[in-house]
Amino acid sequence: MIAYLERQSGWIESMNHTKTFILLAAMTALFGGVGFLIGGINGMLIALAVAVAMNAFSYWNADKMVLRAYKAQPVDGSHPDPRVRTYYNDTVALAQRAGMPVPVITIIDSPQPNAFATGRDPEHAAVAATTGLLSMLTREEIAGVMAHELAHVKNRDTLTMTVTATIAGAIGVLANFAMFFGGDRDRPNMIFSIAIMLLAPLAASVVQMAISRSREYEADRVGAEISGNPAALASALSKIEHGARVKPNHEAERNPATAHMFIINPLAGGMRDNLFSTHPATANRIAQLGDLAGKSGQPFQLPANDERAEQATGTSGNSGPWGDRPRKGPWG
Repeated sequence: MIAYLERQSGWIESMNHTKTFILLAAMTALFGGVGFLIGGINGMLIALAVAVAMNAFSYWNADKMVLRAYKAQPVDGSHPDPRVRTYYNDTVALAQRAGMPVPVITIIDSPQPNAFATGRDPEHAAVAATTGLLSMLTREEIAGVMAHELAHVKNRDTLTMTVTATIAGAIGVLANFAMFFGGDRDRPNMIFSIAIMLLAPLAASVVQMAISRSREYEADRVGAEISGNPAALASALSKIEHGARVKPNHEAERNPATAHMFIINPLAGGMRDNLFSTHPATANRIAQLGDLAGKSGQPFQLPANDERAEQATGTSGNSGPWGDRPRKGPWG
């Protein structure tokens, strides 16, 4: 299984990196174009310096800020709850299997099943899973989710998104400058300046979201390689999507800018990859994982929709965010 995935990974990884490079180039070109239209090289440099300073602060402190915002609590193998101990030990084993440092492993008290990774590099990273995730998913599915999050860390996606955030922030600053420098014969008129102010940040956000979606597909692929079980990750994605639609994540609602970090959008689910979605459509991600499993000869079958809905909402026997339904399957 793993040998097959490794043979397939070369060209898939190349395609994803090429797509990310093209999107980053588009973001950079947009930044230069806005600066050119405004016409002030000094203003462009000042805006870039401000954006870099803001994002540098975020780069060094974003992990702490995000974990604090979600009240994430570090855990270890001595936790009194056996599910948390299993989650911790399996994540450690997956990190070792991936040949990377073990991140800080945390839990978030939220009924919504979800997870995310944060940190500037593999040596300074953290992963988080909600209590809802640990309650509603099987051990194999949780391992698939955490392998996906470790893939984000291994791929240094935080660094990629920091670069795009830096450029997007600079574009937003430059666009605001357009209102002050527009109007004379050498610069765009007021209407054109307003158009720049509105459309340039919008275009930057679209490119930024496209990069985020591209990295999700790549993390799914690498996560399947780490766990060796794409079917479990696909099943987890399906359950998390259903759970996210019916169980609110109040912290995410208060911090919508962090929605792109989660494995599934914690705010609202879409059915396709539209320009303004932070995540790919779950059906598309499952199809990719199904293709990986099928080509390797591994069985791939998801529960029926009604069963997934029951498992995701807790109506099949769970009570409360942790529940009391015994786990099934070869992992316990």
